[in-house]
Amino acid sequence: MNTLRTTMLLAAMTALFMGVGYLIGGSGGMVIALLIAAGTNLFSYWNADKMVLSMNRAVEVDEKNAPEYYAIVQALAKQAGLPMPKTYLIDNPQPNAFATGRNPENAAVAASTGLLERLSHEEVAAVMAHELAHVQHRDTLTMTIVATLAGAISMLGNFAFFFGGSRENNNPFGFVGVLVAMIVAPLAAMIVQMAVSRTREYEADRRGAEICGNPLWLASALNKIARGAEQIPNEDAERNPAMAHLFIINPLHGERMDNLFSTHPSTENRIAALQEMARAMGGASPATRRQASPPPIQPEEPSAGPWGKPADAAPEAEPAPPKPNPWGRNPTGPRNVRPKGPWS
Repeated sequence: MNTLRTTMLLAAMTALFMGVGYLIGGSGGMVIALLIAAGTNLFSYWNADKMVLSMNRAVEVDEKNAPEYYAIVQALAKQAGLPMPKTYLIDNPQPNAFATGRNPENAAVAASTGLLERLSHEEVAAVMAHELAHVQHRDTLTMTIVATLAGAISMLGNFAFFFGGSRENNNPFGFVGVLVAMIVAPLAAMIVQMAVSRTREYEADRRGAEICGNPLWLASALNKIARGAEQIPNEDAERNPAMAHLFIINPLHGERMDNLFSTHPSTENRIAALQEMARAMGGASPATRRQASPPPIQPEEPSAGPWGKPADAAPEAEPAPPKPNPWGRNPTGPRNVRPKGPWS
């Protein structure tokens, strides 16, 4: 159902793009718009992942400079039956993550330093499982194409402003057509883009919970990331809002509502769906749950709860001091502004 809906939305985006071309320049404008769409999609197919990683100043890491983070992704990729993706780190205090790449063989996942600092080992595993679910479903390519088409439609709207008033442009609708191309078409493209993004997030939550083995890990992670996104700005994402839909939680301020103008479903709805999934998994037999989704990351000690501590354990008298760097050396270099933390 999700695949059918996404296909229909992509078809609507392409039709809208061609329609804008027709409004601006008649049949000739429609052909030109189709050629532009084909060219932009071809470019984005080969280069979108590099552009997204560069805009977020992501740094590639491996088992030497980020051993624990890399090991989590490696174990989850094996669990999902995927090739090991390239693993990146973003020096950003806002907890967030995204995936990109044209196919599983050329995929990349990226997590922010804020995500690794603020979330537990299990929660990080759940977030990266969600991103690997996007890779497995090839959502990264779909969302790249949608974002490119939306940007191209906005570009055509700008062309309408400069060239739409000419009498020689074969515009069959005159000024009304130009007005629609300038205002209505980019807005409609944005709505379709957001609808595609929101359709894919629920499915990635479900599959990510299956990969990591516990829906509650992801539910807890989403709650922490959403609160962190509200409190901590992401300057790179604010400068490039067109890539906001790639993140697991919208990195932009003011995007809270579960409606057509939101790039993501509401966090509360996603958490509720994961909690329902956890209850359904709890109703199955232990053997069935182990066969369906064995967790790839084992806790250091046996525990009755998902966070690595027994449910009836007494609180510690004094909390253990944090590791100086639980994820490995800092591949992003020293920090000169923010206070020292586990990445310094």
